[in-house]
Amino acid sequence: MKKYIILVFILAIHSKHFSQDISAQELLNKSIAYHDPEGAWNTFSSKFLVTMQIPNKSNQESKIEINLPKEYFKLVTKRDSVSVTYTLDKGKCIISKNDSIRISKQKEKPKRSHCEMTKLYKDYYTYLYGLPMKLNDPGTIISEKVEHKTFKGKKYLAFKVNYDTKVGKDVWHFYFNPETYAMKVYQFFKTNEDGKVKPESGEYIMLSEEAIINNIKMPKIRAWYYNADDKYLGTDILN
Repeated sequence: MKKYIILVFILAIHSKHFSQDISAQELLNKSIAYHDPEGAWNTFSSKFLVTMQIPNKSNQESKIEINLPKEYFKLVTKRDSVSVTYTLDKGKCIISKNDSIRISKQKEKPKRSHCEMTKLYKDYYTYLYGLPMKLNDPGTIISEKVEHKTFKGKKYLAFKVNYDTKVGKDVWHFYFNPETYAMKVYQFFKTNEDGKVKPESGEYIMLSEEAIINNIKMPKIRAWYYNADDKYLGTDILN
């Protein structure tokens, strides 16, 4: 009888401990400790290769160089015989196509100059490969509530992130392994002009495997899908 009471007591303590609330900031700190245990992100300087696989298209190879202390970013993309280089060096941009330098103010897409495209790529790669550390950046508004969620059949700890309007309008959800605190999924939704979420908008990204770059555990494989219908969009593979 005494052993039974002790066992019940231990199980009760364990249950209480397991169900204890954890704040979003505490969860983020634990995830950062998992991915960047040496605090290397703030001085990140490295090169890596990403292969983009998109249905019905040939693969795109992207060579990426990020040097945060020197404010330097370089992206070299190659698909088939076309190679484009985007460089941002302390705010100065240089763009070349097949090694021929292009005029930076020439329009590549409507309303976007080459320099704007270069900054967009720099922000994109720095953000996604800097997660979860980038969630400590100014302008990031993290919901205090941590939720226990099941997503695509797996259980996660999750929280929501909004951004200051000067930073971005999308609403993000981040999902973490409840045991290791590794980031496993992120998901974003677009918003209306009044700030309300468009439920059928946006995408979710499933993360699997890991690669160690500059002592940081980064997701090796990122598979992209539409939120609306789970349509597969493509996969990024970090080499």
